[in-house]
Amino acid sequence: MTLRINLALQGGGAHGAFTWGVLDRLLEDETLEIAGISGTSAGALNGAALKAGLRAGGREAARKRLDRLWDQVGEIGDFRMLPWMQAFLPMLRFWQTATDGLLPFSPQGMAAQIYSPYAWGESWRNPLEPIVRDLDFSHVCAADGPSLFVSATNVRTGKIKVFEGEAITPEALMASACLPTAFQAVRIGTEDYWDGGYAGNPALFPLYEPALPEDIIVVSINPLRRDAIPDTPMEIQNRINEISFNASLLGELRAINFVRRLIDEGRIEAGRMKAVRVHMISDDTLMNELTATSKLSPSPYLLERLKLAGRAAAQAFLDDGAQGIGSCGIDIHDLLHHG
Repeated sequence: MTLRINLALQGGGAHGAFTWGVLDRLLEDETLEIAGISGTSAGALNGAALKAGLRAGGREAARKRLDRLWDQVGEIGDFRMLPWMQAFLPMLRFWQTATDGLLPFSPQGMAAQIYSPYAWGESWRNPLEPIVRDLDFSHVCAADGPSLFVSATNVRTGKIKVFEGEAITPEALMASACLPTAFQAVRIGTEDYWDGGYAGNPALFPLYEPALPEDIIVVSINPLRRDAIPDTPMEIQNRINEISFNASLLGELRAINFVRRLIDEGRIEAGRMKAVRVHMISDDTLMNELTATSKLSPSPYLLERLKLAGRAAAQAFLDDGAQGIGSCGIDIHDLLHHG
């Protein structure tokens, strides 16, 4: 029996490699049919690569396309790489590998705290641009295949912008993944955009369309709870961002829980509103162990570790939570009040 699902893919910098692993494992399960994808930041990149691969050659092609995406991300070295650092990339990568997990800072990070990406003017280049433009947008934007939604945040209004269909351009993907402290804002038309995580991480409402299934699997890479109190500037800012990025998701989960309660109580006629079932794949234990610096430093070692963790989390879901697809999801009330 085929189980139709939607995927909601969070952003979180290099930690998006966890989602790579989740998708890699889900694609091996031929009972799952991916009908819709909503992605933000790294989740948008994963979603675009997933759809491009599925349309180009099916499940195995999608797995290979995701592999290519993250191999390319691993070559960046650090999202905060300044122009003059490119000449020292081999040495910086060696330093990063040697100190990964041992030091709460990086030379790139220290430089990024001093220099704004706008200080470089026209000479600044988005490190994700070559990776994004390597995708086949005839597949990414195609009307058939999974419905794809990509979210970004309008800098001036603070409102969410959801791109779909032919509007999912390379610029839209770069806008969705635009870290404000590391990247210059991405202009599309007359508006400028930052990372979509500020307004929807990820946005669930595009997946409420009548033609899409009622089951949404959220791949979470931003922990809802951190046991340790952050005490360094980087970790404090990271936790502020996590809380901000999770706020929109929690708001949508509250709305879903409210609607489901009204339906269950008979206060809304069945069929008038979508009774969404939410499932979640995450590894908060691992995400609590990783540092804020690691989100911005996609070393090959880190990416492979996250991929393996994502595969393991997806396997755990398939062994347990997948039985709820089509019938029941997570207890949202419990998640909101005790998560």
